[in-house]
Amino acid sequence: MTVAQVSVGRLGLLLTSPRVAPGLLSHSAWEAVRSSSVRLARTLDDPLVEALDESGFSVEEVGDASPPELARRLVDLATAAPVLWLGSSDGDPGLADAVAAEVSRLEAPPDVEVVVGSWDVQGGRLLDVVATLDRLRSPGGCPWDAEQTHESLAPYLVEEAHEVEHAIATGDRAHLAEELGDVLLQVVFHARVAEESDDEAFDIDTVAGLLVEKLVRRHPHVFGDGDATTPAEVEQAWERIKAEERGTGADGDDTADLLHGIPDSLPGELAAEKVLARVRRRGLAPTPSTLEAVATTRAELATAEERVRAALRGLAAEAGRSGAEDSSSS
Repeated sequence: MTVAQVSVGRLGLLLTSPRVAPGLLSHSAWEAVRSSSVRLARTLDDPLVEALDESGFSVEEVGDASPPELARRLVDLATAAPVLWLGSSDGDPGLADAVAAEVSRLEAPPDVEVVVGSWDVQGGRLLDVVATLDRLRSPGGCPWDAEQTHESLAPYLVEEAHEVEHAIATGDRAHLAEELGDVLLQVVFHARVAEESDDEAFDIDTVAGLLVEKLVRRHPHVFGDGDATTPAEVEQAWERIKAEERGTGADGDDTADLLHGIPDSLPGELAAEKVLARVRRRGLAPTPSTLEAVATTRAELATAEERVRAALRGLAAEAGRSGAEDSSSS
């Protein structure tokens, strides 16, 4: 419950989100701050306390008091004056129950109300991901995380992408949410590594900013004066904008252009489908050169699969021979 102010005989418990700038409080929270005679917090180093101090509001430090000790002090003070507790970033586990126990023992207890100072917006937990990775990567963090590079992390990104695909295929929503988190970790991890680079460093805000710019630029029908109204028209506009960005035309069927940006490591079947999708989006009839490129990628996939099968057969045969030798020797 949100209150407009904290009066005599009243204890306010101010709750804020650590993901929101400490000075950005709700109107009811500022009213509670102004009307309280006593304001207390765990430490004076808390960002919220510093923000209030800059605004001219004094705060008393209570230190590491246990929940029962803190609750008794808060309730006792609130029986004589309006008191405001500035909640800690950890949510003060156990304090609410301790306050309830203290209030129940009094014949004329103060009113206890919760003041919501700020709350998370959608996407707020992404800040926790960045902060957690920063802790792992910084001195005193995890030695394994600290030694990773773009090159050492690359296989994990490919692996996690395939695990997302598998989760989608199985229809397991909980598994999908977990695997998407693993992909997100790789993005944040790479951005954190890049932040430390001596050559062309960038950070997660650079990555996010470039993504937003690209989304806006390629959706003129939403953010500009584009006139695409169907999924097919959107795809055609997307292909045209991409071609303009790289300085090539989207009307031709030049094989090199159709293969532009497709990594060599992409499985042949996926590469082939990507080429054909580009052909369809451009409204083209596949030419011999295009079909040859598609056939080549599919042939490469078949060759790679056969190599994997041969390697597995070889390992199985070796394991069989090893098992037979162990049996005969025993």
